[in-house]
Amino acid sequence: MLVRPLSAELDQKAAVELNETPKKLEDGINHLKDWINKQPHLRARTDDQWLAAFLRGCKHSLERAKEKLDLYYSLRTLSPDLFAFRPNTTRFKELVETGAGLVLPKLASPLDPRVVIVKPSLYDPNRFTPIEFFSFAHILQQIKYLEDDAFMVNGMINVIDLEGITMAHFLQLTPSVLKKLVIAGQDASPLRLKSLHIINSIPAFEKVFNMVVKLLNEKHQKKVHMYSKDFTVLQKYVPLEILPEEYGGQGGSREKIIDFWLKKIDSYSDWFEEDLKFGTDESKRPGKPKSAEQMFGVEGSFRKLDVD
Repeated sequence: MLVRPLSAELDQKAAVELNETPKKLEDGINHLKDWINKQPHLRARTDDQWLAAFLRGCKHSLERAKEKLDLYYSLRTLSPDLFAFRPNTTRFKELVETGAGLVLPKLASPLDPRVVIVKPSLYDPNRFTPIEFFSFAHILQQIKYLEDDAFMVNGMINVIDLEGITMAHFLQLTPSVLKKLVIAGQDASPLRLKSLHIINSIPAFEKVFNMVVKLLNEKHQKKVHMYSKDFTVLQKYVPLEILPEEYGGQGGSREKIIDFWLKKIDSYSDWFEEDLKFGTDESKRPGKPKSAEQMFGVEGSFRKLDVD
């Protein structure tokens, strides 16, 4: 089994919180490989470390892991726009350099969740779309699935900073875009969201927020916290010692974190090129093929979004 051994601390936590044992992990990986090979419609990665990420994200439920893997690769075929923004382009590098999405490199302790800070106002909505931002974030997530044991065992805290956000940003968040992003981020991803914190909230965001909450499942709805200007309570979840200097923390400057990620993404260029070959052939799916309309259809009150 070609899976990186966990540290002693993470190994104990994985046993308690994820129901993981070395045998269960090895058996689960072998089961998923066998299952993937028997699916005529599915072209999926079978790397041990990659499959371990899906097992850990599903607390070693084989059925849930298979559902997520199938949906993950179905999205490649049914919504290629989610994956079209590639890391080998100048525009991708430009988006990274804005610092609009930062995976913080530090942890306050080995058993803390990984923290991600998203600040949409740092990117130009006339230059980039939410779908492209998701593509960028997904590239970072793929790297974390493969090499960040804390990310997979401890989970993730997501902080969305609305300071400086404009009407142009809001108008990009159509109901169909929101639904697509929720399905990709919540249903098809093995990441374990521990909490979502929206800071510097403004009244205009409430309609978007209410729509997003309706699309989330009940478990994720309970993990959302929203603050206006006073978000000191956030420090209960995200210690100052890991926050970037721009937030009054000791976690290094935004520029240093950006530089770290530019180099990291570049080191995965061959892996990302190979990854393009995976997906599904819905014409070969046993039973009824999946369709974009079935997966992303937006009904009723979700068809139109008015932001005053």
